Parts: sequence; C-alpha cells; structure tokens
Amino acid sequence: MSSWIYHALPRDAAAVLESGIPIHPALAEILAKKGIYGLDEAECFLNPLLKHLGDPFLIEKIDVAVDRLIQALDSRERIAILGDYDVDGVTSTTLLVSILRILGADPKYYVPRRLEEGYGLSQAALERVLGEGPFNLFIALDCGTNSVDEIKTLRAQGVDVLVIDHHRSKSSAGSDCILVNPHVNDAGESDGVDSPWRVLCTVGLVFKVCHALLKKLRERGDSTAQNITLREYLDLVAMGTIADLVPLVRENRILTSHGLRQLRQSTRKGLIALMEASGITPGGELRPSDVSFRLGPRINASGRLADALLPVEMLLSDDEARCAAMAAQLNEMNRERQEIERQVNEEALAQLTAADTGQRALVAYGDWHPGVVGIVAGKLSRHFNRPCIVLGKEGKWAKGSGRSVAGISLVEALQPCDGILESWGGHPMAVGVTIAIENVAKLRQLFNDSVEDILKTGKIPEETIPIAAWIGDMHITDEFLDQIEKFHPFGEGNPEPIFGISDITLHMEPIVFGENNYRFQILLDYRRKLGVVAWRKADRLPPTGVSLDLAVRLGWNYYNGKKYPQAELIDWRLADED
Repeated sequence: MSSWIYHALPRDAAAVLESGIPIHPALAEILAKKGIYGLDEAECFLNPLLKHLGDPFLIEKIDVAVDRLIQALDSRERIAILGDYDVDGVTSTTLLVSILRILGADPKYYVPRRLEEGYGLSQAALERVLGEGPFNLFIALDCGTNSVDEIKTLRAQGVDVLVIDHHRSKSSAGSDCILVNPHVNDAGESDGVDSPWRVLCTVGLVFKVCHALLKKLRERGDSTAQNITLREYLDLVAMGTIADLVPLVRENRILTSHGLRQLRQSTRKGLIALMEASGITPGGELRPSDVSFRLGPRINASGRLADALLPVEMLLSDDEARCAAMAAQLNEMNRERQEIERQVNEEALAQLTAADTGQRALVAYGDWHPGVVGIVAGKLSRHFNRPCIVLGKEGKWAKGSGRSVAGISLVEALQPCDGILESWGGHPMAVGVTIAIENVAKLRQLFNDSVEDILKTGKIPEETIPIAAWIGDMHITDEFLDQIEKFHPFGEGNPEPIFGISDITLHMEPIVFGENNYRFQILLDYRRKLGVVAWRKADRLPPTGVSLDLAVRLGWNYYNGKKYPQAELIDWRLADED
C-alpha cells in the first residue's frame, strides 16, 4: 500500500473563494492549493474563455514569421513544410497546411520517416525534401530548434527558414532562421510566469502564428482571412496538446477546453473516421484520456511502424471513403504496435527481473523494434519504480529511450555517461539515447552509479498518493460532481483530484471481473448508491464489516446517453491506519 499524503491549508485560506462563488469547500481548497485565491482568477480557471488568450504578437518573432508568410502568399512562393511524426507534429502540419491552402498557397508537406531518417529535421529528411524542390520558404514544425547544420544547408541554397518549435535549445540555430520558440526567445523569464504561451506545445504555437497571420491580413482588408473561423481548428490543437503531455494550465487550458468541445462536434471527415475506428461515438462525451489512449496512439502507430504522412493525409482529406480506409489502416497498425510492444515488454521484464540485484537504475537491451522501446521503458519504470532505459538493436547501434521516476532527473543522471553515448537528449523524465552496442554494459554500470550518487541515501522515493481534500460520503451529490466537471480538462499540470473519504463500511464483498478488476457500491443516503470500480487491484480486496478510508477519483460516468455517479478506487486502508 502506498503512503497517503495530505497537506491541510490554513482554515481561512480558501475563505474568499467559498464566500464569492458557489463552490464546495473541498473544491475551494483545491483551487487554493493551485495558488488560486482571487475571484477573477478562479472564474477564469472554472470558465476558461477564448477572450482570455493573449495577443499572439506578444510572442517573440511571431511578427517576423507573419511578415515572411505574407510575403510568400503575395508572391506565390513555393513552400515546404516538415512536421515531426508524433501527434503534435501531425496536428501542427495539418493546421498550418489547412490555413495556407485557404489563403491561396499550395504548400508541400513532409513527415520524417522514423526508421530511415530518424527524428525531426535530419540531413536524410532534408535531402528527400530538397529532391522535390526548389523551395523559397522551408517551415519546420515541432523540430528544427537544434538543427544548425541542416538550416545552414538550406540557407546556402537561398531558402528562407521558419522554425516553429517548443523544444529546448542545445545550440544557437536562431541566427540563420526565423525561430518562434518561447523557450529560446523568452529564456530570461522565470518559469514562464509572465508568458502564458511558454507552456504551449508546437500546435499551440502554430495556432498563435495563424491567429497573428489572420489578424494582419484582416487589417489590410483580406476578405478570405475575414471568412476563416480559427476556432474550428481547435480540435487539432486539443489533440496535439493533450498527446504531447504539456501542462494543461494557462493558455493550454483554454485551448484544450474549447478544443475538446470542437472535437466532439468536428466535421473533419478524417477525425470522424478515426473516432469511429477508435470506438468513440462522434458527438458524444470526450475526455483527454480518449485522446491519450485512443486517438493519439493510432496516429503515433503510423510514425512508429511506417510513414507518419498517413495521418496527415487523413486529417486533410474530404473523401469520406478514403478517410475510413486510412483510419482502418491506422487501427491495424496500432494493433500491430500493441503486439510488438507486448512482446518487447515481456522480454525486457524477464531480462531485468533475472538480472535484478538491487540496482538503482535499469538498462534493458535486445533485438527490439525502436518504435516501441519508449513505451516499454515507461511501463518498466513504473513497474520497478526505478529509472529505466530500454534499447533496441539498429545495426551497430543500440537506440532507445529512458523514463524516470519522481525525484530523479535523467538529464542529470546521464551526464556522467556522456563520454560513451553517441548521442542523447531530452527532459528530466524522458530521454532518447544512442550508444554503440559494445558499450551497453558500461552504460548499465555508469547509469546505476550516477543514480546512486543522486540519491545519496541510496533509496528511491516511495510512491505516494496525494489526497487533494477529505470529504464525507454525504458530500457526494450531483451538484458536487457538476462542480468537479468545471475542473476539466485534467492532465499534466492539472491532475485529476484524489479525494479521501473516511469511515466507509462495505456490507457486501466486492465483485471481481475482467482482468484483476473489482467493483462494489457504497450507500450515500437512503436512496442513492455510489458505484466504485478498482482497475487491476483485485489482488488486494477491501474487507467487509470494518471501517475503511477510501482514496478515490470522482465524476460522472457517461454511458448510452445517460450519466451516472462513479468513483475510481485508487487505494483503501483501515480507518485506524492514518
């Protein structure tokens, strides 16, 4: 059983919110813990509006980018767009191509072929694009910030370069191109506090560029720009933002909230086909989890196993039959990806289990498909509660990904390994790694030693369950669940709250179903019951006839056009164990 952590607020911390807006004290407490104390700020959080978005021209270099795009439109220049192969890159490409087409351009668009060309704006990908040139303007989306040599190649051929990206900079590529990247241009600001756009992923930045472009065109009386309703493209923004795991706060929260609504009512034939292939009813209720676990993986499967141009073609197409065929193809690729992933996960788990002698960090290596090792690394990291790198064989190289746990930065942990790594980079919780096969054993030792040095105490922090607020079962009313809805969308930076409910007694044994799941009901009052479901936890069933504390997520369960109150059990404990 994990440790439960609850930090109580001072009694009056949320008093202003409670007195000023109709909200349950437990939810006012959660807002206060997010640092939201004022009524205006709370109103913006609970009712995010598009008018709360900032002026796009406040973002550094967007004015220069817009001027260059208008020049290309006016002169009917040849434009090439290369977007990365993940959901953020695919939706960014779809959005920009769509807007430029309406404005009269005919941009050619490309996606890197992962297995042949690697990630992002590589020399191999660039050679393929230039082979179909010449071009006057080259636009890189969700990549390019660190592609110094590739940008020099383009500039040497007289091609102007626009990069729209949100990745951190390792070197200065901005001097040879127009770079729209708040992490580079606004680097002097503190954690983006004064720049709400710094949390945007690339599709969010592309949306801001398009907004700025349309504003400028409308100011000069462009009738085509006047007739474009940019809100209709927020379905793409929501998908890319959720899938890229950027924080759903500030402008991301606004864009995603409205984007999910647009996604529900989308008339985009490719999206409708993808939803149907994913088991989602178009027009029905949609959550970020539907993007994360249904739509996103199908788009990503193409980039992992084949050519990620397929989902771009699908999202741009108006041919219903063609969209249905492409969605079915993505669905089949996803099944193939799942099977490959399952096999790799089993083999890597067996390898690490057999070799486990108490290491603080783990490295698995095998003749595995490079397109799934990142997913497997995440699963194994959670399974062992340790940083984990999973590498697949690719010629003389071992290539793969690492995932970490709370309290350990992979960027810091891999610094001592830099000398034996061919290349690596990423974020504290996720990295990509390339190393010569003969150095894998050295990596195991160096990586483990480095993590031990970081820990000092030699102990990886135990998993904890953060209790957002404690409530009584009598508080779980329809009104309370409706107020929780106002906290959506949940995701990175805005986690779904876990509530503690005390003094619950089960009078009937839980019912086990499916693969290690169980469910039960608790009585809320004389007429109402709350269904509780626990996923993959049937190896530890709560007892009947004794007082329990429950840690749960609460919300509405939408089914067949109706909604029912439901709780997801995260953990339970005997009431006297706190």
